[in-house]
Amino acid sequence: MTQAMIARAGMRRPAALLRGLAVALSLPLLAAGCAMPRSAALQSEILRGTEDPLNGVQVVPVTRASLGELLHWPAAHPELRHNWRSTGASPAARTIRAGDLMSISVWDSQPDSLLTTTEQRVVTMNDVAVSASGRVFVPYVGEVRIAGMTTEQARREIQDRIAPIVPDGQVQLSVAPGAGNTIDVVTGVARPGRVQLPEISPTILSVLAEAGGIAPNLRNPLVRVNRAGSAMAIPARELFSNPANDIQMRGGDRVMVEEDHRNFVALGAAGRQEVVYFERERISVLDGISSMGGLVSNRANLEGVMILRQYPAGAVRSDGPYPRQREVIFTFDLTTADGLFAAEGFQIESGDVVLATESALPMFAQAMAMLRAGSQTVDSLGN
Repeated sequence: MTQAMIARAGMRRPAALLRGLAVALSLPLLAAGCAMPRSAALQSEILRGTEDPLNGVQVVPVTRASLGELLHWPAAHPELRHNWRSTGASPAARTIRAGDLMSISVWDSQPDSLLTTTEQRVVTMNDVAVSASGRVFVPYVGEVRIAGMTTEQARREIQDRIAPIVPDGQVQLSVAPGAGNTIDVVTGVARPGRVQLPEISPTILSVLAEAGGIAPNLRNPLVRVNRAGSAMAIPARELFSNPANDIQMRGGDRVMVEEDHRNFVALGAAGRQEVVYFERERISVLDGISSMGGLVSNRANLEGVMILRQYPAGAVRSDGPYPRQREVIFTFDLTTADGLFAAEGFQIESGDVVLATESALPMFAQAMAMLRAGSQTVDSLGN
């Protein structure tokens, strides 16, 4: 071997050593791509150990085959949203209630009348309050119970009771609604306040119109009515779209309109990582992914979209369409038609966490890029 060949071999030896060192330093990156900077875990990391029954987490792959049973599972956080008595808008006369103020006029033309004089053939009793027991006091008659009657029914009752005293008398009656015959519109409208019931009881839409309508800035508004110790609610869109939902109002009702406070948390390889509020009544998994800005194309694992949900202890059962554990992870594979249709049919609930897991391929590609960059650096140093 000539001296020139020996010299060239000596020059290549350090470069080979540097290249080997770069490869050795890069191998851990290839073997542990999870060490790369990222915003979500891998699907395998989250599901690790869940096959152990003692782990306390149930994993449910959602497919079209399993969707039918899952739709019968109880709600994790049930709330009053559809307990609406759709009785339609049948006209009803206002009934007299305690606290109403009566104006009672008795006409009598008899010369020896006990109530009137020859100069004045009518006697009027103004602001006669209906007592808490539902009665009014009429002279020479006593207390007459009229609560629950319409104005015409009450007029006839008083006239029948006064007939022995004033045989030819005529009774005229008018009613001013008291606090019990009003409707309080508390919040969520342009003009909150008290609405007096007219002679014919209004419907819920009439009351909302009287209060100036629902505030336009409310998100997916919900209309609630408290009545005699019970409550019912309906989304405003359903109230507007179905005439049968335009129920008759009653004295003492309280109306509240509030925006939809339901929300879910978006995490992982998504366009937005934040609390996302419901913009409509029902949101499927695909709707939810769209609401959170979609999935990041170069990071998200389309086979690893997850819904994390916690059920109350009373909803857990070992048989039937019920969760087996309080903590449940629903998994979706969005790379197949079956998975896409299942995601469209599965509904997100308030309080859920929608997690888009990371894909390992981009991290592997990043590690390979680092390896190539290191090799190029070594080659430049060796040259």
